[in-house]
Amino acid sequence: MPLSESPFSRRTALRAGAAGALLVPAGALLSACGTSSDGAAASSSAGSTGLVRGRPSLTHGIASGDPRTDGALVWARSDVPARMIVETASSESFSDPRRFEGPKLDPTSDGAGRLRITGLEPGQTVHYRVTLEGENGARSEALAGTFRTAPSAAGNVKFLWSGDVVGQGWGINRDGGMAIMGAMADARPDFFIHSGDAIYADNPVEESQKQNDGGIYRNVTAPAKAHVAQTLDDFRGNFAYNLLDEHYRRFAANVPQLIQWDDHEVINNWYPGESLAGQNRKGYTETDVNKLAEFSYRAWREWQPVQPTEAADGRLYRKISYGPLLDVFVLDMRSYKDPNPNNWATTDDGGILGAKQTQWLIDGLNSSKAVWKVVANDLPLSIVVPDALSDPTDGPKSMEAVAQGDNGAPLGREIAFSRILSRTKDVKNVVYLTADVHYTAAISYHPDRAAYQDFSPFWEFVSGPLNAGAFPKSPLDGTFGAQYEFVHAPDKPNASPAEGFQHFGEVTIDSGSRALTVNLRDAKGASLYAKELTPA
Repeated sequence: MPLSESPFSRRTALRAGAAGALLVPAGALLSACGTSSDGAAASSSAGSTGLVRGRPSLTHGIASGDPRTDGALVWARSDVPARMIVETASSESFSDPRRFEGPKLDPTSDGAGRLRITGLEPGQTVHYRVTLEGENGARSEALAGTFRTAPSAAGNVKFLWSGDVVGQGWGINRDGGMAIMGAMADARPDFFIHSGDAIYADNPVEESQKQNDGGIYRNVTAPAKAHVAQTLDDFRGNFAYNLLDEHYRRFAANVPQLIQWDDHEVINNWYPGESLAGQNRKGYTETDVNKLAEFSYRAWREWQPVQPTEAADGRLYRKISYGPLLDVFVLDMRSYKDPNPNNWATTDDGGILGAKQTQWLIDGLNSSKAVWKVVANDLPLSIVVPDALSDPTDGPKSMEAVAQGDNGAPLGREIAFSRILSRTKDVKNVVYLTADVHYTAAISYHPDRAAYQDFSPFWEFVSGPLNAGAFPKSPLDGTFGAQYEFVHAPDKPNASPAEGFQHFGEVTIDSGSRALTVNLRDAKGASLYAKELTPA
C-alpha cells in the first residue's frame, strides 16, 4: 500500500483511545500504582462507576508486540483473576471474529498476561479486541485495537523508534499528558522499536517541577512514583504509571512494539554485579543491583508485550523478520555488560553484548537475506557517555556506553564492535538505530576518518526522548570515524518536555526503489531532518 495509506481508520484509533480512558477504574489504579493526584488528567473517567459490579476489568488498556507473518503478541491486565480472551477480525465491525483463549490472569503475574495470536494472513491489518472472563462467568467490557502482521512479500514499510519515558522527574503532564505518544499513534506505523528506558525506576515524580524557561511543569503523581523503586511492586507501579496516560494507551493499543530495556528500568548506568555501597545514591537502602535488576526484569516481562522464551537467549535479544525488505536485530546491551570502569581494557572480555550475542549478531547479519538490516542498539556506538556516578579511584573515567572519547584504537567495548564491523563489512545496507542520550542526531561512519579502518561506511541515527529531560549534544569518539551530520538538542541540560526537544524517528522503505528514508521528527511529528539511503 502507499506509504501515506492508513493501516487502520482514524475512528478506530480514537475509539480505542477513548475506551482505554473509560476503563481505568480507580480501584484498579490503586492496586497497580496508587491513586494519582489528578486522575482526570491521566484519564478522563478514571473513577467511572459505570462498570457492572462483579465484572473483571481491563485496568491499563491493551498492547501488542513482536509481530510475525501469522500474528502478534497481545497483552492485557485484569484487576481480578480472569481468563484473557482475544478476538480478531478484518474490520472494526468484528463480523465473523476468530476467538483465541488466553491464559488466566492472576496475582502471580500482577494480573498481567499475554497471548501469541497465530494463524493469521501476512501483511494484513488486524482488528483485535480483548475481554476478560471472570471466575463467576462475568465478562469485562471489551477493549479494541489494531496491529499489522509482518509481510511475506515486498511492500512499503514504515516504523518508528525512540526511547526514554518519564525521566528526570518529568511525568505525565497534567495539562496535556504525553502528547508525543499520540503523535506517534497518528503516524500509523507498522511497528515501533522502543529503544529502552521505558520507565525511570530511579526518578521519582513530584507534583511540580521548575523548567529552564521559568515555567512550572505539573505532573500527575502516584505513590509508586513518589520514591525510587526497590521492591517488585515498586517496579510494577512504574510500568503501570505510564499507562495512566490516554495517549500512551491509544498508542499501545494500535502500534505493535519491539521492546528493549536499558539502565533506568533498574537504576542509572547499572551493570551486572554492581554494588551501590558507597555510591551515595539518594533514597536507596538496597545496594545489590542484581536484586534490583531481578525485580525490574520480572516487572518488565509482566507489563510489556514481550515473550522472553522467543528470544535467542530466552530473555531479550532477538531478530524480527519483516518480509524480504527488512530484518530487525534487537540487542540487549545491559544484561551482559561488563563493569563500566573496564571500558579501557586492551583485551575483549565480553564487552557490552557478551560473546554469544556478539557472535549471534555477526552470524545474523551475514546470513540475512533481507534488503535492509536494522540493528536496534539501545546504547550509541560512538557518542561519549561517561558514567558520572562511578568511583574516581577506579582509574580512567568510567564509561556507560561503548566509546571512551580517545579517538584511538578500539578499547574495552569497542573491541567487540570492531569485530562486528569487520566481520560484517561485506554485508550491504546495515543501519543502526539508538536512543539513550536525549536528543536526536544523524551520524555517518567512514573508515577514511577512523582510527580503526577495517569496516564499510554506515549510518547510525539517534532519537529521543519521549517524555524526559532533553540534554545538549555529547562529543563523538573517532575510533570508527563518526561524524555528526545533524543534531537537534537544547543548549541547557534537562529541558522539560514542554520546552521542546522531544523526538521520535521514522523509517520508511519504498517497495519500488527499495530506498530506506529516515526522518527525525519532533514531538508534533514535524520532520527536522531526512536522509534517503539507496540500497547497494
